[in-house]
Amino acid sequence: MEYSLPAWLGALAGAIVAVVIYVPAIRAIERRLRAQSGPLTLEARAEQETKISVARRLILGVDIAILATLGYWIGKAIGGSGSPPFR
Repeated sequence: MEYSLPAWLGALAGAIVAVVIYVPAIRAIERRLRAQSGPLTLEARAEQETKISVARRLILGVDIAILATLGYWIGKAIGGSGSPPFR
C-alpha cells in the first residue's frame, strides 16, 4: 500500500469536515431526543443521558471514519499515486 501526501492531506481535511458536521448534527439529535421524552424521573433522565452519550460517540466515529476515508480517496485521486499511467 502506497501512502502519499495528497492522500493524507485529504484524510485530514475529511476528518476536519467530520468534526464540523458533528456539532450541528449532535445538537439536532439531542433536541429531538429530549423533546420526545417529556418529563422524566431521575433514573429515566440518567438512562437518557447515557443514550445521548453513546449517540455522540457513534456519530463522531462514523463521521470521521467515512469522511476521512473519502478525503483520503479524493486526495489520492487528485494528487496522483505516483504510479505510471495506463498505456
